[in-house]
Order: sequence, then C-alpha cells, then structure tokens
Amino acid sequence: MSTHVARLGAASLAALLLGPVAQAQEVSAAEPDKTSELATLKAELAAQRELVDKLMRELQAQRAKIERIEERRDATQPVLADNLSLPPRLDDSLLAEQRGTGGQNAGAPAQNQRPPSTPAPVVPGPAPSQPAARAPAQAQQNTATRNQKDQRPPEVAPLFEAPGVLTPRGKYILEPALQFGYSSSNRVALVGYTVIPALLIGLVDVREVKRNTFTGSITGRTGLNNRMEVEVKVPYVYRSDATVSREIFTGTAVERVFDTSGKDLGDIEIAGRYQLNNGGADKPYYIGGLRYKSTTGKDPFEVVTDCQTRCIGENVTGTGLPLSLPTGSGFHSLQGSLTWLFPSDPAVFFGNLSYLHNFKRSNVQRLVRNGIREPLGELSPGGIIGFNFGMGLALNDKASLSLGYDHSTVARMKQNGRTVPGSVRTQLGTLLLGFSYRLNDKRSLSVAVGAGVTRDTPDVSLTVRMPLSF
Repeated sequence: MSTHVARLGAASLAALLLGPVAQAQEVSAAEPDKTSELATLKAELAAQRELVDKLMRELQAQRAKIERIEERRDATQPVLADNLSLPPRLDDSLLAEQRGTGGQNAGAPAQNQRPPSTPAPVVPGPAPSQPAARAPAQAQQNTATRNQKDQRPPEVAPLFEAPGVLTPRGKYILEPALQFGYSSSNRVALVGYTVIPALLIGLVDVREVKRNTFTGSITGRTGLNNRMEVEVKVPYVYRSDATVSREIFTGTAVERVFDTSGKDLGDIEIAGRYQLNNGGADKPYYIGGLRYKSTTGKDPFEVVTDCQTRCIGENVTGTGLPLSLPTGSGFHSLQGSLTWLFPSDPAVFFGNLSYLHNFKRSNVQRLVRNGIREPLGELSPGGIIGFNFGMGLALNDKASLSLGYDHSTVARMKQNGRTVPGSVRTQLGTLLLGFSYRLNDKRSLSVAVGAGVTRDTPDVSLTVRMPLSF
C-alpha cells in the first residue's frame, strides 16, 4: 500500500514541476520581450514549489503512519498452529493492553456467550482503508469491548466441587457427573492390661474396613446476571462396605466378613455465587458463595444397627455396624465460601476458603434390632473449616490442566452438650489433578483424580463431569 501511495505522489510531483516549466518555455519562444509575464510565471513556479514541498512533508507523514499501522497489524496476527511463526514486534501500548490477559483483550465475545479459550486477535484501531475521522469511534468501541471482557473471570479447568467461573446471564448449564471413592482403614483396639511388655491379658479387637462409594449427580445452574449464578445439585449414592473383624467382647478367634450396602437419593444441595469485584489484567477476582445442604438422603439414624438392644453401655451384643448404609448425613448444613482467581497468562491461580456449619438435632434415636430405638439425646456435629488452592494451565485452545490441594479440618462431635468420648479433630487432605477438554462450543469433558494424604481421607477418588451449555 505504501508503494502505491509513493507512486501516486511521484506522478503528482512530476506534473506540478514540469507544467510551469513547459509554459515558461512556450512563453519565451513566442514572446521573448514580455519579461513581465515571465516574472509572473516564475512567481507561480515558486508557489508551486512551496506547495510541492508541503505535499512532500504530508506524504512522508502518511507513509510513516501507514508503516506504524502495518507493524501493529503484523504484531497482532495469531501464531500459526504449528508454532513455527512468531509475531515480529509488539509496541509498548499493545503490550500493556495484552499483559496478563492471555491475548484475549484483542477481541470481545457477545455479552451472553462464554469467551473461547484462544480467540483470534484483531487489529486494535481503524483499518488503513477507513477514514481517519472514524478512528476515535473505533477506539471507543475497542475500549468498551475490553471493559466488557474484563467483567468476566477467566476460565479454568474445573477441579474442586465449586466451579471457579460464573455462568453468564441467559446461559443454562446442565452437568452430569459420576464420582467414585475408595478407602481402607485398619483398627487395632486392646482391651485389657499388660503384665509384662510381651504378655497381654484381655481382648484384641482388630478390624479392617474397605469402603466403595459411587455417586451419580446432575447439576443445573444459570446466571441471574453477569455477576451472580444459582445452582441445584441432585445426587444419587450407592455405597458398599466390607468389614473383617471378630465379634467384640466374645473372645472368639474366628474372623468374619461383615458386608453391607445402601443406595438411595443423596442430600440435595442449593448454592449461589456472586462476583464481588471487577478483576482484569493482573487483578484478582473475588467470588463469594453460599451453599445449603438438605437431609433428603437416607438418615444414618434410621438404618438398623447390628445390636440386640443397645450399642453403648452394658449388655452390648453384635458388631455395632449398620445393616444397611445411609446415603445422607442426617444434618442440615450451611456453607459460606470465598474464591480467589488471579489470571497470569498462560496460567490462572485460584484458591478457596470455606466454613461449613452443621445444625444440631434434638431427640435423636438410633434404630437397633427388634425395632428397638436407643435414645441418643441432642447431637451437634462439629463444623468444618476448609481451604484449597491450585493452578490451571491452558495447554492449547481446547485442553487445560489443573493442579491443586484440598484440606478440611473437622471439629469434634458433641452429645448433650459434651464432647463424645473418642471423638477427635480430623484432618482431611487430598492432592488433586484435573484435566479438561472442550469437545465443542457447548460441551466439554473434565476428569479429576484425588489422592488422600491423611489416614482419614479416601485413598483415591475419581470424578468425571460433562458440562452441557444451552
């Protein structure tokens, strides 16, 4: 384009320079004695030269402007898929606009659409073929689109239970999920006294418990506006336990396996999340959340326990284990949380701090064999303080990888205002690895694997999710 402009400028200059000279020659040949007219022509020639000099200066300015626009356009062109070509140069203004955004501020999606992982950049500012008068309007439009983009948190691969990105207004997401958990534990209890270090008088209770839990759930969420979303989760739980033990207080030397299982609807959950601030490039996002858990699952105090008349105190017979497993906690719960997101291209760092409060129950009774109910009084489960943190990394425009750690501290349980004997504070720690792949614009697949790092945490957990957007 610059070559074409140069050619047009050279042609114009030649016409302006040669025209007055030819006229002067004709006047000199025809009327050599008319010196006054020659002086007039010379004055016109000088004026034309001044005009040519002015046009040359304007031409040089236009050529410099065109070169800057072309360099800016070349610097913002997308990198090839095979990573063989790189942008030649980035000026300071463009670099300031793109820093910490993953190259997503160059364009903006529609208001009610989730932004793609790697949008194609566009030239910031007017195209060279547009009139210069449209430059301010185009700059305002680019600024508005960047502001709209900054209003939405960056997307990360879902790793923890609460997603890190809010659903835009008018969007509906249906997320079927399947979770598997396995845990095993060994318990050795010595009931008696030691005469010498090698001689024990009494009973040894050894139990090995293996637990398998399958949870299928369907979650639906939608955005009330661009800053708030609501969510409903309906789980279905199947559990199976196998306990290898000896019957307590009988002194038998024969081990037996106690198998039990249970399946039913789990505890339905309702949650809401709100974006507290306007984050952006090199600025964190803060998202507050509130989640309520109901008691729609099978109550643990309604399943029959393997005791003849009672499970505590004297005359205890049986294993003390439930004949069928519950699928719910039996307590209403309310959890508040604060999520932190910090984009730093090409990664997104995130963290979460939460507290779950379990509401106490009065007049609780446990069901044992023969339809007998054993009164337990008032039960108050301990609260749970939890936190997690991690990093999401985009591998390409479709795949992302997440690494994180989740930890929960469970307080002691109280019965009738007193701490239950044997109840201790429990620490649950899990290392998590997540992978997400976008199948198309409306469907993606996420897989998360967790490994327990404390004794009370499940040994392994596997979660598969497939969010569907509408």
